[in-house]
Amino acid sequence: MKSPYISDLQAGQPVTGVFLVKSKEVRQKKSGDMYLSLLLGDRTGEVDAKMWDNAADVVETFERDDFVRVRGLLSVYQNRPQLTIHKLQRVSDSEVDPGDFFPVSARDLEQMLAELRAVIESIANPHLKALLEAVFGDKEIARLFGRAPAAKFVHHACLGGLLEHVLSLCRLCRLAAGHYKDVDLDLLLAGALLHDVGKIHELSYDRSFGYTTEGQLIGHIVMGVRMIEEKLRGLPGVPPRLRTLVEHLVLSHHGRLDFGSPKVPMFPEALLLHYLDDLDSKMDCMRTLMAQDRQQEGEWTGYNQPLERSVLKKFRYLEGGEAPDVSLPAPAAPAPAAEKPVRTAGGTLFGDKLMDALGRGPAPKEP
Repeated sequence: MKSPYISDLQAGQPVTGVFLVKSKEVRQKKSGDMYLSLLLGDRTGEVDAKMWDNAADVVETFERDDFVRVRGLLSVYQNRPQLTIHKLQRVSDSEVDPGDFFPVSARDLEQMLAELRAVIESIANPHLKALLEAVFGDKEIARLFGRAPAAKFVHHACLGGLLEHVLSLCRLCRLAAGHYKDVDLDLLLAGALLHDVGKIHELSYDRSFGYTTEGQLIGHIVMGVRMIEEKLRGLPGVPPRLRTLVEHLVLSHHGRLDFGSPKVPMFPEALLLHYLDDLDSKMDCMRTLMAQDRQQEGEWTGYNQPLERSVLKKFRYLEGGEAPDVSLPAPAAPAPAAEKPVRTAGGTLFGDKLMDALGRGPAPKEP
């Protein structure tokens, strides 16, 4: 098991460990010499790092998304921890367990997949049920849907985060539909399951989270509608007007044109889906912000751009209060190492280890 994790680091203590390079910038001191400004991470969080001396000796030896072993000292700068690196060396993928470096949903994957199947099974409308079975019955879609994050960093930004978010949203949909009796629960649940399906191709998540080129150019909303339309071509019995409603749910779920929605919500289920989606994402954003906040002192987190505010740490604010458990899930035990690492034809050694870390075995190989 990896040691130390970023969550274990203490100011004033020396640090020797392996971390993922999440960002790398080459900067210049006032003297004209270069230094490195890095963001290092593992599954428990991130830490700013600076290599002030001898940066020229290592700058060409590693890149963003590489693993590096560093030796340094953790201090506090402007109320945030900062790691001063004295030595740095790139580490081979074969020497690390991917499960130590990539945040993974705290929920069990198989339980989430079973819950997803149960939601689809509960749909009474035969046309919506057929569409959902066609989408999530696609083995490649299902594989990626169980692995993808819901966002790059805003909310549910972990492997399996998309599935976790969608299931949370489905539970909110049931609660809201129980209150607003005229809401079509089947239609609302279909929107919840499908609204972000395009993210499986919009986001890249082999290392640090980012965007694919297609994701940058087109975006998950349009990509999701394309995927739905492809499955609808095999379902000629779906009424055209019902198809239009489903597509509108996906196209409008961001709620506003300036938030990326091609359309604003124009019927009750679409409006409800937007607000419940926004609620679930913002609540997870707050939870994660408090769990990973790097402010060392004070009652407030640092400023969060997506939320456009700092968040009160109420456990510090309330006199004598104890901190609630908002920590990230404990690191999993490392998977047993293969006896003889090999590079496969359809994947990579690292890719197979990543799938092992998710509990699903090696990635499928190309024929």
